[in-house]
Amino acid sequence: MNVDLPEHELRNYQSDQVDPDDFDVFWADTLAATRGFDLAVTVSPVDSGLSTIDVFDVTFAGYDGQTVSAWLRVPRGATGPLPAVVQYVGYGGGRGHALEDLLWSSAGFAHFQMDTRGQGSRWSTGATPDPVGSGPQHAGFMTRGIGSRETYYYRRLITDAVRAVEAVRSLDVVDASRVAVMGGSQGGGLALATAGLVPDLSAVIPYVPFLCDFPRALGLTDADPYKEIGRYLAVHRHEVAQVHSVLAYFDGVNFAKRASAPAWFSTGLMDPVCPPSTVFGAFNNYASAKDIVVWPFNGHEGGGIDDHARSLSVLRALWA
Repeated sequence: MNVDLPEHELRNYQSDQVDPDDFDVFWADTLAATRGFDLAVTVSPVDSGLSTIDVFDVTFAGYDGQTVSAWLRVPRGATGPLPAVVQYVGYGGGRGHALEDLLWSSAGFAHFQMDTRGQGSRWSTGATPDPVGSGPQHAGFMTRGIGSRETYYYRRLITDAVRAVEAVRSLDVVDASRVAVMGGSQGGGLALATAGLVPDLSAVIPYVPFLCDFPRALGLTDADPYKEIGRYLAVHRHEVAQVHSVLAYFDGVNFAKRASAPAWFSTGLMDPVCPPSTVFGAFNNYASAKDIVVWPFNGHEGGGIDDHARSLSVLRALWA
C-alpha cells in the first residue's frame, strides 16, 4: 500500500528541516581540515579474470587522513581520459566484490565505487574501518557520535564521499571535468551531500535517497535505519532537540539547497524505508535542474534495473 502522501501532494510538499546559520562554515572547516592531509591515492591492479574490464584496488585519504578503500573499474586497456561515475553504497554494505557492479565500466566509463567506513557486513563486504570512537549509541550507525555535529558518524562518511571525487579526479584515466555521483538509499543521500559540497559535478543521481528530511522521517516510519534514532530517543528522552539540531547539518534537504549540478531522483510510493515525502523534501528544495521518476507500486527497491537504464541514458547523452 502507499505509505505516504499522494503524488500530487508530494509535488508541493515542503520540509520543516531548518537551515543552520553556520552550515556552510561547518562544512568548509571540516573539508579544509581533511584537505590538510595529502590524498595519498594508491592504485593496484587486481587479477579479476575479466577480459573486457580492468579492475584496480584503490585507497585514498578520507576524513582526518584515514584510509578509505575503493574499486576502480575501467574498460580493458583504457588510457582515458574517461568520464567517471563515483558510486556510494547503501546502508550496511561496503564496496563488495571486485566482480560486482560491472555496468558502468562496461558502458565505457571509469567506475569508482567507494567503500563505506565501518559498514560492509550486512549485505555486502567492506574493507574500511571507522577508527573513531563513540559515546552511547543504539546498534547500527545512525546514532554513532550523535551527541554533537563534530563527532557524528556521517560527518566522517560525507567527508569521505567528497574526497572520493577528489581522488577520482586525480587519476590520469579520468576526465576531471566529467564526473557524476550516484547511489541508492544511503548512497543516494551521500550523492546529495556531495552535490551540496562539490560545485562542478556533471550529474547527481540519487535513487530512493536516505538521510533526507529527518524531521519528517523520524515521525513517519517505523523502519530501520531511521528507527535506530527513534529507539535511541525513546531512552534518551531529553536529547530530542539536541539530536535534531545535529541532524540538520547532515540532511539532504539542506545539501540540496546548495547543489548546482543537474539531478535525476527516483522514489517509490510504497517505500517504508525512505518514505517518498522525505525524498520530495530534498527534491523540492534542489537548487539546480532536476527530474524525478515516481514508481507507484514499488518500495525501497525503487525502479531497480529501470533506474539504472534511465541513468545510463542520461549519462550517455551528457557525455556524448
